[in-house]
Amino acid sequence: MLPAQLSAQAGAPVPASGAVLLRPAAVFDGQERHVGWAVLVEDDRIKAVGPAAQLAAPAGARTLELPGLTLLPGLIEGHSHLLLHPYNETSWGDQVLLESQALRVARATAHAQRTLLAGFTTARDLGTEGAGFADVGLKQAIDQGLIPGPRLLVATKALVATGSYGPKLSVDEDVPQGAQEADGVDGIIRAVREQIGKGADVIKVYADYRWGLNGSAQPTFSQDELALIVQTARSAGRGVVAHASTPEGMRRAVLAGVETIEHGDEGTLEVFQLMKKRGVALCPTVAAGDATSLYKGWKKGQEPLPPRLQAKHLSMQAALKAGVTLAMGGDVGVFAHGDNAREMELLVQDYGLTPLQVLRQATSGNAQIFHLADRGSIRSGLLADLVAVAGDPTLDVAAVRQVRLVMKGGVLFKQP
Repeated sequence: MLPAQLSAQAGAPVPASGAVLLRPAAVFDGQERHVGWAVLVEDDRIKAVGPAAQLAAPAGARTLELPGLTLLPGLIEGHSHLLLHPYNETSWGDQVLLESQALRVARATAHAQRTLLAGFTTARDLGTEGAGFADVGLKQAIDQGLIPGPRLLVATKALVATGSYGPKLSVDEDVPQGAQEADGVDGIIRAVREQIGKGADVIKVYADYRWGLNGSAQPTFSQDELALIVQTARSAGRGVVAHASTPEGMRRAVLAGVETIEHGDEGTLEVFQLMKKRGVALCPTVAAGDATSLYKGWKKGQEPLPPRLQAKHLSMQAALKAGVTLAMGGDVGVFAHGDNAREMELLVQDYGLTPLQVLRQATSGNAQIFHLADRGSIRSGLLADLVAVAGDPTLDVAAVRQVRLVMKGGVLFKQP
């Protein structure tokens, strides 16, 4: 049997026995960094947090000295696809059509572990892309302690309008789709209820997609259909998120009452102002566009931005001007799982956000947007989902890559 420390480094859980006092150089509580603070954990919860001199370890408690490290709330990934792997390895269409579900689940098991060890203790997984309800089983396996991974919010199949999604082959062939097709009152109600009944925590809808002339992005569902999706989901206590990149697709989704817009690549100031007014957050997924542009041969730093990224920069400028709330999520799966910090780095390096803004997004911000009141901050009573990184991530966001400790629910999955 592996020693506890070696086991934790390998990603195998090491249950904390009784109370654990964590003594880092500083604590980022979800809003601010506090030098000289410590955190006391009992079982799966945070018992106390504050200046180290004021926190005494109870009898029998274990003390973990973490010199030079900043302790953070477990990071929250806002947009992932654990059942996908990078498109420069295998195209999206080939993953959906040629890879068996057993293979995809086996990959996803490895992806879940990499995500957790990268410091992301929660992930919103927005669609299995042709793997049915496999994300529900993955979530159950994690929750039952069968495999290591983040706490998951799953969307199962996601919803698309008939004919709008893919894969697409010959018109003579009907091939499996990467999401569930639904149209009209009866079809939409049935599909939403089916996904909820099978275990969806959130409903994802594609409000537009690249099915216009010459492959242009165009709206898919009508305004009434989107409103019905939201109404049906809300009646069962579920929120709706919308893939949307066109101004009209975004506008319809916002008016329908979705909680977040994913991507927003062509968003205008007008539509972002509407989002601000309606309290709808943007998950910009800047890392996905960066990755796919690189896959297509773009030489970053040597060549001008491709048109897609030029549009993305303009949309982000408009979103920031409008004051839209930003969720942190990179569309990981398009690029490698475990590389989740790529989104955070790009938001700072390429889009002008500060490390502190992005760190707040990935912790307390995402927790608030996703209705996760039990995590995202370091406060007494919250889940003991904690990550320690080398350095000060409020000044240098790249520090989030230097993960030295990962605790989820009081269980150590990685430690120095």
